[in-house]
Amino acid sequence: MNRTPLALAIGLIAFTAYAAIVVVIGDRLRGTFWLLEFTYFAVAGIAWAFPALRLIAWAAKGPRA
Repeated sequence: MNRTPLALAIGLIAFTAYAAIVVVIGDRLRGTFWLLEFTYFAVAGIAWAFPALRLIAWAAKGPRA
């Protein structure tokens, strides 16, 4: 079985949930010290890439023979 459709579904659901969580936390940080906000959004903007890379690598392996 091809892993790509499953990885796509997992990725879309997980990224949507991650974005919602990041926005809620970011909204609570609004108006605080600018460096704290900048650091939070910089880290949150990069952090999603690491799980996404693992998911893509898993999907690319394909079925085991």
